[in-house]
Amino acid sequence: MSDWVEPLGMRILIRKDESRQTTKGGIVLPDKAEIPNITGRVVEISVQIERDDDFPVKKYDKVLFNPSDAIPVDFEPDNVLFVVPIEDVVAVFRRGDAKTNEVRSAEEREYEDPEDWEE
Repeated sequence: MSDWVEPLGMRILIRKDESRQTTKGGIVLPDKAEIPNITGRVVEISVQIERDDDFPVKKYDKVLFNPSDAIPVDFEPDNVLFVVPIEDVVAVFRRGDAKTNEVRSAEEREYEDPEDWEE
C-alpha cells in the first residue's frame, strides 16, 4: 500500500523544479537567494479545482507559482512537494497554439479583411 497526498479546498500539489544555481547569463546565485516565483509540475489537484472550469490547471502541467503561502510537504527527502493555493499559481506553461479560434477571432479580426471571416 502506498501513501499519497490529496490537496483539499482550492489547492493543488506541486513538485518544485530543480533550482538553478546559475542564471542563463552565467551569474552564480547564492544558496539562499530569494526567488519571488518558482516553477514546478502539478502532481495532484483538489476535487474542487478539477470541477471548476475557471481554473485551466490540469495534472502534469508546468506552472509558475508564488511560494509565499505554499506549504512544504514533508513526504520526500528533498522537500520538493508543496501544497499551493490556486490563487498563487500565476501562469501555466503551454505548447503549441495557445489561442482558440474564438479568442483569435476577437483579437485578430480587426487586422483581417472582413470578407475572409467564417460565418
